[in-house]
Amino acid sequence: QVHLAESGGGSVQPGGSLRLSCSASRIATGSFYMAWFRQVPGKEREGVAAIFIGDRRTIYHDSVRGRFTIAQDDAGSTVSLQMNSLRPEDTATYYCAAGGSWIRNKLRPSEYSYWGQGTQVTVSS
Repeated sequence: QVHLAESGGGSVQPGGSLRLSCSASRIATGSFYMAWFRQVPGKEREGVAAIFIGDRRTIYHDSVRGRFTIAQDDAGSTVSLQMNSLRPEDTATYYCAAGGSWIRNKLRPSEYSYWGQGTQVTVSS
């Protein structure tokens, strides 16, 4: 059974930085996708960034490109999300997700099979 565990959420002032981490048990040999999503109450879950565990290709939502960086460790079992220049609109619960190499839309929640429990990020002055 796959298990994803997030850490690193918290509160920060606008313009600040936070780093989220997601550790994953191995879901398969070979390559797969890991991604970060976020959700605020009353809104749909939104894809933030994804990375292909294999060749480290990345994709970002337009709203975070240039501010957030997704990366994997050498073992491919931990994925981080470095969030800089945070804005109040980045406030959400952030979720880590994992899915197979066949994923077509890398920022669509329904494509992913495994999810973490979520970690809260609050950006406020």
